[in-house]
Amino acid sequence: MRNPLSEKIVNIAPSGIRRFFDLVSEMDDAISLGVGEPDFDTPWKIREEGIYSLEKGRTFYTSNAGLKELKQEISRYLSRKINVEYDFKDEIIVTVGGSEGIDIALRAMLDKGDEVLIPQPSYVSYLPCTVLADGVPVIIPLQRKNEFKLTVEELEEVVTEKTKILVLPFPNNPTGSIMTKKDLEPIAKFVVEHDLFVLSDEIYSELSYQGDHVSIASFPGMKERTIVINGFSKGFAMTGWRLGYACGPKNIIEQMVKIHQYAIMCAPTNSQYAAVEALKNCEDEVEKMRTAYNQRRRFLVNEFKRMKLDCFEPYGAFYIFPSIKEFGMTSEEFAMKFLEEEKVAVVPGTAFGECGEGFLRISYAYSLEDLKEAIGRLEKFINRLRERTEINA
Repeated sequence: MRNPLSEKIVNIAPSGIRRFFDLVSEMDDAISLGVGEPDFDTPWKIREEGIYSLEKGRTFYTSNAGLKELKQEISRYLSRKINVEYDFKDEIIVTVGGSEGIDIALRAMLDKGDEVLIPQPSYVSYLPCTVLADGVPVIIPLQRKNEFKLTVEELEEVVTEKTKILVLPFPNNPTGSIMTKKDLEPIAKFVVEHDLFVLSDEIYSELSYQGDHVSIASFPGMKERTIVINGFSKGFAMTGWRLGYACGPKNIIEQMVKIHQYAIMCAPTNSQYAAVEALKNCEDEVEKMRTAYNQRRRFLVNEFKRMKLDCFEPYGAFYIFPSIKEFGMTSEEFAMKFLEEEKVAVVPGTAFGECGEGFLRISYAYSLEDLKEAIGRLEKFINRLRERTEINA
């Protein structure tokens, strides 16, 4: 029989995140710190609006680009939050999660052979979506010594005449690193000088713990060069509602709408009505969730210091990225042994790129009680490893 499969698809590796999630789901008394999903219920006002939209029979297609009222609210929200003005009519598209926005932006912008600069460790979708769009992924290994921030020096080492897009994944999954205004200024200048475009994934923009989030789109000359990806999953605890959005220049958004039109039609209608309520009236609920995440973040940072486990302090998202290099094991080996011996699932750093070797991603989108129990088990585990090292020394 003729091979029915695309070689391009077959050669793309499955996500390394889900593997440990699947393993822990089959274990009794196991704790998972692996999946990046808020442990909070969607705020009631949002759920109520979603229910109301169903009761009112709002179950038909919206326009391909999204509900007018939602795009208007997104425009107002971004004007408040990142000080960038977007025309709701032709500079915003509502997508099925931020992930779809990443996919269709790359497909709309790349021709075969165009290079995409992807800083890693970072979210697992950028590389395969680049490949699916016939682009060439160029990996930039971020450094622990720089707190996993992107620098101009790193860009200068990899930029070529074929470079078209820079992925800017901050606040970062998995490291929790952020880019401040001072960090972004030279990056924006570099992008303009080299005539590049930016895919700025800002899905964790609501979860920043060192001042307000700064978007590269807000810098002079950058709005017309930037596609901003955002959504409702993380900040508003709406993962299952599958709703995101992308904002950018009219000519790019127009082509993204075309792909979305043929592949998706439109995002879920009741989710869009619920999201209008989220943007209008739920900033207090978002702040409460951010405060809780920040408490958990500080707890983990302090615990790792006490345990003498090397870890820089993250200021964004809900992840922490400790180093386990002292134990002489790969990230995969450490995570597997930790799961087997202590029944706690974390994600190997290599799930987010080879430069994640020697690190673990631990999510603190879990209750403080679960975190305390899991960290207690981690301390027992690493103490045993240190004792074995001393005996063998």
